[in-house]
Amino acid sequence: MKMMIRNGRIVDPSLDFQGQKDLLIENGCFVDQFDGPPDRIIDAAGLTVFPGLIDAHCHLREPGQEYREDIVSGTRSAARGGFTTVACMANTIPVCDNAAVVRSIKDKAGREGYTRVLPVGAVSKGLKGKELAEIGLMAAEGIVAISDDGKPVESADLMRKAMLYASHFGLRVISHCEDLSLAEGGHMNEGYWSTILGLRSIPDISESIQVARECLLAEYLNLPVHIAHVSKRRSVEIIRQAKANGAPVTAETCPHYFTLTESACKGFNTQAKMNPPLGTESDVAAVISGLQDGTVDLIATDHAPHHADEKELEFGLANNGIVGFETALALGYTYLVKAGRLSLIDWLKTMTLNPARLLQPELGTLRAGRPADAVIVDLDHPFQFDRSTMLSKSRNTPFDGWELYGQVRWTICAGRVTYE
Repeated sequence: MKMMIRNGRIVDPSLDFQGQKDLLIENGCFVDQFDGPPDRIIDAAGLTVFPGLIDAHCHLREPGQEYREDIVSGTRSAARGGFTTVACMANTIPVCDNAAVVRSIKDKAGREGYTRVLPVGAVSKGLKGKELAEIGLMAAEGIVAISDDGKPVESADLMRKAMLYASHFGLRVISHCEDLSLAEGGHMNEGYWSTILGLRSIPDISESIQVARECLLAEYLNLPVHIAHVSKRRSVEIIRQAKANGAPVTAETCPHYFTLTESACKGFNTQAKMNPPLGTESDVAAVISGLQDGTVDLIATDHAPHHADEKELEFGLANNGIVGFETALALGYTYLVKAGRLSLIDWLKTMTLNPARLLQPELGTLRAGRPADAVIVDLDHPFQFDRSTMLSKSRNTPFDGWELYGQVRWTICAGRVTYE
C-alpha cells in the first residue's frame, strides 16, 4: 500500500528536523518517492507529525491476567496514545522466563496487535531472585532486555551475573530499584502526607540505595544497566554523578513523576497509589531537572492496568499502579513543552529516539528506508481527558478530567493505520 501524509508539520529528532514536508510510505517503510498515485492520502493540515512513540516499559498482563488487560486491548490503547512500539515486562502468569512464553507473546502480538510488541524476559526464574532465567534461549526468541520489574533483584551477586550474562547477547538489565527491607509493608512516600493520612510509609532511600548499587555495578563491570521509573531526587543525583564518572547507565521516568506529588493521595485516593510512590515537590523538580540535562534519558509509561475491584477499596489493600498509554503524550507535551521546561525536540527524543537506542535502534525515526511508524497530533487545541472513553480494559488513572494538549488524530505502525 502507498500512503501520503501531506500538509503536516514534521518534527523528527533523529534528523533534527522541524518543518513542512510530505511523508511517503510504501510497503511498510518510509520512502523518498514512489511511482504512481498513493492509495491513501492523509491530510495533516494544522497538525504535527512525529515518529511513532516507543514505550520502553509497560505491562500488557497477557498471559494470565487478561481480565486486567490483554495484548489486543493494551496495544489498541497504546495506538490511541500514539505508540507504535511497546516493551512489555515479564511479570505475567506464567512469568516470561522461558522461550515458550516469549514466543507466545510475539505470535499473538504479530497476529492481533495494534503496535509492535517487544517482550522483556525475566532476570530470574519465576521472578524469585534465586537463579538466572533462560536468558540465551529467550534472546534467540527475540527479547530486547531482561528485568524482574515489579520486584527488585535483591542479590547484588545475581544482578552482577545477570549483567555479565546479558551482555553476551547484546542485552541490558532493566532494574526495578527497591530495597524491600525498607519498603515492604509501606503504602506511600514517607513524609508529611503519610503522617497526616496515618499510612505506613516508604522512605525515599528505598529506591536510591539500589540505584546507587546498580550504578556502582555498571561502573565496576563497564556494562550497561537501565534504571526503571526514577522518581526521587536522590536517585537523580546518584545517576547524574555516575554518568559523570563514565558509568554506562541509562534511566527512565514516567509522566506521573513529573506531574503529581504525594499530595495526590489525600482523601485516600487509591488512583494515586503506585510503586515507587509519588514523591515531594523537590522530587518532581529533580525529575524535571534530570530530563532537562539528560540525566534521565527517556519517558516510559509503566502502564499497569488493574481491575476496579483491585483499586476501589481501602488504601492499604489497593494494588499499586496506573494506566498510562493514553495520557503519556499529552502529559509530556502539556507539562514539559508547553510549560517551557523542555523544547519540543528534546521532549520528543525521550519518547522516540532514546528508547529506540535502548531497545531497537532502527525505530524512532521518519528516515527513508526505516519502518513507517508515525503519529499525527493536534498540539493547538485543549481537550479534557475522560477515562470512560479509554480503550484499555482498566480505568485506573488519576488524570480523569484534566485539561491537556496533544490529542492523537492518527497512529500509523509499519505503514498500517492503527488508530484514527
